[in-house]
This record gives sequence, C-alpha cells and structure tokens, in this order.
Amino acid sequence: MKRSAVYYGWFVAFACFLGSTVVFGVSYSFGVFFDQMLAEFGRSRGETSLIFGVQTFVMYVGAAVVGGFVDRYGTRPLLLASMGFLAVGLGGLALSTSFLQVLLFYGVVTSLGLSVVYVVAFATVPRWFERRRGFAGGIASSGTGVGMLVATPAASALIVAVGWRWTYGVFLLGALAMLAVAAVLVADSPRRLDIDAKVEFDGGAPLEREVLPWRTQFRETVAVARTPAFLLVLFGWVFIYASLYVVFAHLVVYTADAGLGRGVGVLGLTLVGAATSVARLGIGGVADRLGRSQVFVACSATMGLSTMVLAMTESAAAVYVFALVYGTAYGGNGALLSPLTADLFGADNINVVFGLVSVSFAISGLLAPPSAGLVYDAFASYAPAFAVSGALGVVGAAMVGVADRLTGA
Repeated sequence: MKRSAVYYGWFVAFACFLGSTVVFGVSYSFGVFFDQMLAEFGRSRGETSLIFGVQTFVMYVGAAVVGGFVDRYGTRPLLLASMGFLAVGLGGLALSTSFLQVLLFYGVVTSLGLSVVYVVAFATVPRWFERRRGFAGGIASSGTGVGMLVATPAASALIVAVGWRWTYGVFLLGALAMLAVAAVLVADSPRRLDIDAKVEFDGGAPLEREVLPWRTQFRETVAVARTPAFLLVLFGWVFIYASLYVVFAHLVVYTADAGLGRGVGVLGLTLVGAATSVARLGIGGVADRLGRSQVFVACSATMGLSTMVLAMTESAAAVYVFALVYGTAYGGNGALLSPLTADLFGADNINVVFGLVSVSFAISGLLAPPSAGLVYDAFASYAPAFAVSGALGVVGAAMVGVADRLTGA
C-alpha cells in the first residue's frame, strides 16, 4: 500500500463521513420524534427535551474519555465496539415501554456508542492531512448534514408506517451497515500503513508518537486545558451551540404551534441538513485559503444572528430561508471543528484534546433544549429562547476569535 494513484487519506475521510452520518442521523433527527414522545408519555416539553439533553451530554462527555482509548487501541477496534453499544441501545429503544427506558437506552447506551464514532469521525482526518486539512475535514463532517438530510424525512415517513420505536430499529440496521464499511476503510495514520504522505506533509507523514502512559497523557491534556485559549474555545463553543440544540429539538413543534404545520419543521430540518452538506464541502476548502479560524468565527456568528431572526418568523417561507442560512453557516462551522482544534492546540494529542473540548457540546446539549422547553412552558412562546440562544452564539464566536489571537495560529 506504499504507492497508489489516490492518496489513502481520502478513503479514511470517506470512512469518517460514514461515521458522522450515523452519529448525526441518529442524534439530530430527534426533533421528528419529539411530538410522538410528548403524546405518548404525557410529560412537559421541558421534561421530554431532557431525553435529547441527556443523549447529547453523555455522547460528548463520553468523547472526552474515548479519545485516550482510540490512541491506545486504534480506530478500527473502537468502531467495532461502538456497533455493540448501538445494537443494545437502539435495539432496547425499539422495545422500550416507559419514559425511563427511553432515557436509558437512547440517552445513555446509544450515546456511548455514538461518542466513539464521533471521536473517530472527527479526530482522525487531521492525522492524514495538513495542506488540505479543511477540505478533508469538510468531507468527513459533511455526513452531519447528510445524516439529517436522509434521517429526518425518513423518520417522518417511517413513523407513520411502523411507529416511532421501530423507526429506531430501522435506523439501527442502517447504522450497523455503514459502520461496518467504515471499520474496513479507516486507519489511524499514514505511518501505520507505511503510506507516502508527501502530497500532504512536507517531508512525509509526521513521526508517530509512542502511546503515552495514562498519567503522562492526562498531564499533557490538563496543561492544554488550563490555557486561556482552550478555556475561551470551550466556553465559546458552549455558547455557539446553544442555538443548535434549541433549533434541532424544538423546530418541528415550534412550526406546529405557530400554525404552519408539523411538515414545515420537518422540511426545515431537512433543508438545514442539505445546506450543511453542501457548505461543508465548499467552505472547508475556502477556509484553507482564507484562514480556518476566521471562517469559523464568521460562520458561528451567522448561526447566532439567524437564530435571533427565527424568533420573528411568521411564514413557512421565512422558516425555509432561515434553514438554508443556518444550515450553510453550520456547515462551515462544523467542517472546521477538528481542523481548528489541531491548528490551535496541535495534532499530536488530537483525539484526547478534541474529545475534551467537545465537552462544550455536552453542556449545551444538556442545558439548552430543556431550558427552551421550560421557557415555552412558562411563556407559551419560543421567541425568548431563540433570541437568547442566538445572542449567546454571537458572544461565543467572538470568544473563539480572541482564542485565535492568543495562540497566533
């Protein structure tokens, strides 16, 4: 495998694309199931939103731990382990009969499997690319949008045909099939396969660092985590993604409440997915030339501003415009998550550092959807939740910009 007409990193990027498709197809389609769970379990919106919040929290806290295991045991064995977690989690969800069982199988077990796939899908590409890191990261992360684009309308149709539980059973079969292909293609780094990587790295692929003892790796990670730049990125991402989780959990019920119809919200989420997929492919490459940090900040600020405008929408057309703008901005943002992390903090310990900074998603995912539900329960309106989460996103974008200046990346 030393010589090939196609650099093997592109096969790895495709494997990571499949992984991100699974993660966010399963996770971000929750909004389509939300009203079904509301009707069945009779809980408030704040309580029912907790299912999505716990799922997000466990997935990203798990990612902070999983990074070290990926370093030690490799991407392929960990992907195979994730398939076991998903089989138990989504299989148990399909057979669940109570709110607590849904919380356990979807919120905890499924999420642990997704956390493994997430780290592999987003943190592997920077080890294969340097010159085209943004573009390759865009390919890998475009699965986020494809997952939404496919899973959202599929879930809506399958719920009608077989019910919401068995829809998750169908999702399980699709997830296992895609992860099996990803496990065959994925590889940890060019050095592991003795690949000539001069096309991406000056002088060939960087030397592999030996796997550090847990204590040493922990000490190095803590040293990064204590820097002002890391803290700014961590809390900046908490603010940026507050709007994301509010929109994904509540858009369908928001459009239904507004008299626009449930279908408008479903199509809106689908359009977010479509715009995200296209944007990740295009913006990642553009960011390689214009500056990855600057493009990330601009896209993040646009996510926040457009969410603030969503609070004033009164028509289906306005929701669709919002979805396209938000999806495009989120596409540029998401394509640059791992490249930005590598640029700011280095690629040597990327699995662990990326997993750790992803705790920001756990915080936003746990707090934002239930908070928006509580706001609705109190005011019978989502407008305050959209406005506040959008404003926080703009603040978060500015914080990442400051972090970039501090590191001089």
